[in-house]
Amino acid sequence: MSGSVFGVVRGSLSMLCYVINTLFWCIPLYTIALIKLIVPVAWFRRVCNRLLIAVSFSWIFCNNINQKIFSRTPIIATGLEGLDQKGWYLVVSNHQSWVDILVLQRVFYHRIPFLKFFLKKELIWVPVLGFAWWALDFPFMKRYSGAFLKKYPHLKGKDIEITKKACAKFSTMPVSVMNFLEGTRFTPGKHARQQSPYAHLLRPKAGGIAFVLASMGGSLKSIVNVTIAYPPGPNSFWDFVCGRISRIRVHVETIPITADLIGDYFEDESFRDRFQVWVNDLWEAKEKQIQQLHSEYPLN
Repeated sequence: MSGSVFGVVRGSLSMLCYVINTLFWCIPLYTIALIKLIVPVAWFRRVCNRLLIAVSFSWIFCNNINQKIFSRTPIIATGLEGLDQKGWYLVVSNHQSWVDILVLQRVFYHRIPFLKFFLKKELIWVPVLGFAWWALDFPFMKRYSGAFLKKYPHLKGKDIEITKKACAKFSTMPVSVMNFLEGTRFTPGKHARQQSPYAHLLRPKAGGIAFVLASMGGSLKSIVNVTIAYPPGPNSFWDFVCGRISRIRVHVETIPITADLIGDYFEDESFRDRFQVWVNDLWEAKEKQIQQLHSEYPLN
């Protein structure tokens, strides 16, 4: 009982530190972003961008200290060789838990550029974080449905054009764009509803990554394929901050971006079929990788 109570106290303190850390670093983040908005000078805005990234890494640094003090969960990572903080990457990963984002930030801290996510345009209104994402130039996507385009055909291709413009600023500064191919976190319920053929994964969604490659393929250096494996049992964010996760395994694979991975996924049926096969093969290999991580490094 005392151990359980101690874990709750430790988790509560850790959560409080995450909140305080985020609010603290939002102050310089917002300040620099507003100055950048007011002063329309290209070189000055580049300086502001570097300061914004420095603030973001400071936020991650403090989060990492938080984890070492409270959760103390070791993260064992392989395949990090050859990564470059000055490169342009598309990072793809399975999505097991809200802990994934903290894990990725900790593993890639100062190994690749700051991770940025493609976000739905509506998320800019999320309190505190929405403005922070805008300040950090996270690309906000506007995807039109098939039904909408049938009603307004003149907007066909406009969504990719908007995203390309949002990503144009990445051409002068290294970036890592993050995409969870499953589109949502893995849960037994979602796994059953999807009738997923994989034991540890949901079905991948190829459209999102194809959209990113169509928008940024000419700028990106390579794909960083990440596999995250947790021990059997609970792996929620609360379990993590309470120190209940014994260890986390991460395997990284770097994949070159070739011309056959870039095309019009939504209009070119032939390309769409080939791309879906490529993504499914990637997921088959990821399932085997998770099984290998569990067998070679027991996570109990």
